[in-house]
Amino acid sequence: MAEPLFERLCLIGVGLIGSSIARVARARGDIARAVVANAKTPATLQRVRELGIADEVEADPARAVRGADGVILCVPVGAYAPVMEAIAPHLAPGCVLSDVGSTKGSVLRDLLPLTPSTVQLVPAHPLAGTEHSGPDAGFAELFQGRYCILTPPPGADPVAVERIAELWRRCGSMVETMDAATHDKVLAIVSHLPHLIAFTICGTADDLAQETREAVLKYAASGFRDFTRIAASDVDMWRDIFLNNREAVLEMLARFTEDAQALGRAIRWGQAAFIEDRIARGRKIRRGLIERKQA
Repeated sequence: MAEPLFERLCLIGVGLIGSSIARVARARGDIARAVVANAKTPATLQRVRELGIADEVEADPARAVRGADGVILCVPVGAYAPVMEAIAPHLAPGCVLSDVGSTKGSVLRDLLPLTPSTVQLVPAHPLAGTEHSGPDAGFAELFQGRYCILTPPPGADPVAVERIAELWRRCGSMVETMDAATHDKVLAIVSHLPHLIAFTICGTADDLAQETREAVLKYAASGFRDFTRIAASDVDMWRDIFLNNREAVLEMLARFTEDAQALGRAIRWGQAAFIEDRIARGRKIRRGLIERKQA
């Protein structure tokens, strides 16, 4: 077995992603010699103890990070600034600080100014998840065959970047690197906009008259069921994603709105060729995902 990447890996937040990292580390043994878990609520801390997925469970984030050579923020991105203010004075020299947030421009904005000069910041985003949350939702196979995008700031230490890249490779991920602005624009179209649409469609259905809403739930076809699965996602996390990737989300929403209106006009005026083209393009995208084993 390879030597562990970290002597002491601290996870700030043990929801779906944090608890999955903890489970992979426990299963493999070559990610961290010891895993420390920190969470906001006593109930979550107690559940982590019961699950036995961490070597230490610590309620105080400042105490949790002490002596850790690796720290990963696994909380909603809107909580990064206050969490960083609490832990920054206690981060050990040489520590590598990372995260799993779905927006990266905001991560650099909130973390870089507070990161001690002796600490290396390497933001990361595993493109894996389910609609479930909490420590019971995690599983060791969550990251298998999925991409993880690193967005190191200019001047980041290559050794630190490689440690985080190797952590995700050992979790089963395929690692890519890009700048934060590109990441946020790409994720706005492939993740954030689909969630926005799902939340909106479910809200529209919920606003229907009572008798119609009951029929919607009773006869829901696979398309609507898929939207409800996405719309069941964590409230705090998605509120923070929309607010912290505001510009990119609004840009993609504007483009989508124009395209949706164009398709609506084609339906109104019976433009069959236009409709067929849009459906064919959707099928092409789906085939591309299947070929890349990301479906």
